[in-house]
Amino acid sequence: MDKAQILVASNRGPVSFSINEDGSLDYRRGGGGLVSGLSSAAATTDTLWVCAALSDADRTAAANAPEARLDLAGFDLGGMRVRMLDIPPETFGNAYTRVANSTLWFVHHMLYDTPNKPRFDSAFRAEWEDFRAYNAAFAEALLTGSADNARVAVQDYHLALVPRMLRGRRPDLRIAHFSHTPWAPPEYFRMLPAEIGRELLEGMLGADHLGFLSRRWADAFLRCCEVFLRVDVDWARRTVEFGGRVIDVGVHALGADAESLRSRAGAADVDEWRTALRERVGDRKLIVRVDRTELSKNIVRGLEAFRELLREHPEWHGRVTHLAFAYPSRGDVPEYREYTEQVQRVAKEINQEFGTSSWTPLVLEVNDDFPRSLAAYRMADVLLINPIRDGMNLVAKEAPALSDDGCALVLSSEAGAADELGADALLVNPYDVSETARALRTALEMDDDERRARCERLVESATALPPRRWFEDQLRALK
Repeated sequence: MDKAQILVASNRGPVSFSINEDGSLDYRRGGGGLVSGLSSAAATTDTLWVCAALSDADRTAAANAPEARLDLAGFDLGGMRVRMLDIPPETFGNAYTRVANSTLWFVHHMLYDTPNKPRFDSAFRAEWEDFRAYNAAFAEALLTGSADNARVAVQDYHLALVPRMLRGRRPDLRIAHFSHTPWAPPEYFRMLPAEIGRELLEGMLGADHLGFLSRRWADAFLRCCEVFLRVDVDWARRTVEFGGRVIDVGVHALGADAESLRSRAGAADVDEWRTALRERVGDRKLIVRVDRTELSKNIVRGLEAFRELLREHPEWHGRVTHLAFAYPSRGDVPEYREYTEQVQRVAKEINQEFGTSSWTPLVLEVNDDFPRSLAAYRMADVLLINPIRDGMNLVAKEAPALSDDGCALVLSSEAGAADELGADALLVNPYDVSETARALRTALEMDDDERRARCERLVESATALPPRRWFEDQLRALK
């Protein structure tokens, strides 16, 4: 019996390439929920993953592979077939950097400094044409060689137009689209030009099933459909009637892959980092945060909350260290470069104000080091996750699962993870620095038994839908 065909589309694929000093290509498998979920499902499905080339090395690999199929070029991809698209750099830059990351991301995370941005002029509409072309390239690649009645899983806001493009040419396909970000409420979504807002909604409604990380984000999408498309929404069934079809809207709350994480966290390089960090901070209590340097992660207000804790409660001087590990993100977007500089400036101010010859209150590292992050998760007494808005935030789920002795979680109410973890976390308004400072103090002073009990319940909730089940849930919704 033939395996069922699954087609997946995402901007970032399961593998990335680099060029060695001798000019040869090297590659490594990616991480994240989608890669984990799909890799485990590939054994029982005929899987084709379509992604974009993100670097010169990726483009070289795609150009050298037959039909841009990396699996046909001899790379070990765990049974998956992968087609990597070499989209023209200008088209890709306009679509990915200027439309997806500099516009749609800002809308869905409600991040605009509205007196100054956005500005939708003729230049933006030219960039939008490239966003269409980028989506069309994915649609064309998915259609090439697709079997009858194949199931298609389109991932994230970058590819919002793909479902409708597929629907118009292949009505037999069963199509899901999953949003990994929040969805803006109508009051903010209307910031987009009317025709572009409608095109986004209609593009996604080409799918049979739409998935979101939180009911809040799904509800916001349904409200946008009502307001801007004036379509019928059945709130009891959570469906939209559009174009003579009924589209299901569901919630799939991606959880932590505890088994894989614990295995990786037990490796020698993680133990080495744990030893090095403990030597650096001594026996002090640890507040830990691990983020990308994205505007939505709210790192600066988190640092300000730590500063207020130290100002208001000098009894904690010398007794607590804040480990803040920030992964560089989107350096091609000016706002992100400026934000990273602000994070570094505030961190320096805190250490200048409170640091002594024997105590560095804040350890900030702005670089990518996964083993170091895993070591910090294991050691944390308090985990601080305070995004302005976040589709889910997997760190809030992964860190408790790795905690050696149970950690307290200070969590923004605006993270999707708050839906599941809110009962056992200390929820905070991400804009309220003083409330966050008080929550940090409460977490630091929490009784050991209560902290461990809360952490156990956090882990149970956080691991309820691991990546493979999360992905399979989306596929089942297409049957």
